[in-house]
Amino acid sequence: MAVLMGGPSAEREVSLSSGRECAAALRGEGYQVIELDAGPDLCAQLEAAAPDVVFNALHGRWGEDGCVQGLLEWMRIPYTHSGVLASALAMDKQRSKSLFRSVGLPVVASEIFARSEVEASHVMAPPYVVKPNNEGSSVGIYLVHEAANAPPKLSDDMPDQVMVETYAPGRELTATVMGDKALTVTDILTDGWYDYDAKYQPGGSRHVLPADLPQEIFDLCLEYAKRAHDALGCRGVSRTDFRWDESRGAEGLIILETNTQPGMTPTSLAPEQAEHFGITFGQLCAWMVEDASCGR
Repeated sequence: MAVLMGGPSAEREVSLSSGRECAAALRGEGYQVIELDAGPDLCAQLEAAAPDVVFNALHGRWGEDGCVQGLLEWMRIPYTHSGVLASALAMDKQRSKSLFRSVGLPVVASEIFARSEVEASHVMAPPYVVKPNNEGSSVGIYLVHEAANAPPKLSDDMPDQVMVETYAPGRELTATVMGDKALTVTDILTDGWYDYDAKYQPGGSRHVLPADLPQEIFDLCLEYAKRAHDALGCRGVSRTDFRWDESRGAEGLIILETNTQPGMTPTSLAPEQAEHFGITFGQLCAWMVEDASCGR
């Protein structure tokens, strides 16, 4: 089998870390594994390796948005995680929000704007968040505070079209779905914004597992995560992130996004939740391989 990692996205380093950990874990479970850094010659690499199955440890665009999934289906190679449509929908934040809204799942208001508009004036009343519409791992996120006098100045590597959404205050929660079951809820504690460094730097965040929440909110997180997983048509493992404003009770719980290929190191959020249920990291990786498919 082959583990795909790296790739050209902004999340390359995260993917390399996930891929190496997954490859090591799968070898420990008895699989013969080859590691492939997904570049422009990926098709040729796959033809040469001729794997029975692909473990997709890519993150971000190209590897997580349906592109690689389409290539693997064209080559008739079974692969882990979600299929083409679910991957593309989940990676497009605005479209996935529209889908969630249509099935009654709670999301904040958002709209796509030209970068030039966002930098020229406030396109919605602060506080709001500006982010790329199709990146993960909190890449390129700008929080515009309520007291901001001027619109944000975006970095040169931000795309020409960006998503602007109403800021959702509250606690950062996440729930993993594995197959047909939502596992549990983690409360993510940080000293500030849950940005890229908070996610991946040592000590950047602390995880309370299971989250200390009112039972109603805990159960809603599990329900919403499973409904989001199903609405997108996800397969395998997904992770849905939430914000919860305690002052508003159940009405204060909103979905931020669903990640079809969550981080896969032993200390990542989804593997931590699996471990809570007695599923080791190696067993989780092996389950994902056995769940691999060449469609949907």
